[in-house]
Amino acid sequence: MSEDLYRDITDFAHDTPGWVHLLAEVWTEAGLLLFGVLFLVGWWRARAFDSRLLAIAVLAPLGTAFGYVVSELLKSVITEERPCRAVAGAAPSLVTCPPYGDWSFPSNHSAIAGAAAVALVLAWRTLVWLTIPMAVLMAFSRVFVGVHYPHDVATGLLLGALMAVLFVKLLTGPTRALADSMRGSGSAAANWLAGAGPAVPEPPVRRRRRQAMHRRS
Repeated sequence: MSEDLYRDITDFAHDTPGWVHLLAEVWTEAGLLLFGVLFLVGWWRARAFDSRLLAIAVLAPLGTAFGYVVSELLKSVITEERPCRAVAGAAPSLVTCPPYGDWSFPSNHSAIAGAAAVALVLAWRTLVWLTIPMAVLMAFSRVFVGVHYPHDVATGLLLGALMAVLFVKLLTGPTRALADSMRGSGSAAANWLAGAGPAVPEPPVRRRRRQAMHRRS
């Protein structure tokens, strides 16, 4: 079934204009770059929020890297050949078929995309409308250009997302404690990295005393 779907998608790809081919080739790397920018923006944004959200924003790229490592380990164990060499009668891949030994299952690019998309949503929920479509399109592009089966990219997306969630959930507590320590350390560098956090409302008693002193002065 995956081979038949691979043939259908690659046949469709060859019927599309050249600019679509170029966009599909470029999108995988461009998407990774955009995810990197979103990681930085997410960290900068989280500096103004509580330590838990800051911890999640910091762990997001690390969880993505963890998803990639797990995907690469599975790839080296399963050793599935690339469809651009293995599927008889399929249209030629739009990009150079990766060399023998660069295995197909699961798709590392898809694992990274799935991990990054979900990790960013954990830190910044409104990004779900951007990151999830980005990840799906990145995964689809790997089949479109002919270097992965559909089951490679589907598994990569799910594996990356799962690994990122587990990584972030397990390490949020210790990272939150570290963020609290950095915010209270008095170090200018640590305070810049961790941010000031949310503004703490002044207690009513202290506010009344300050206002009374101001009136007397």
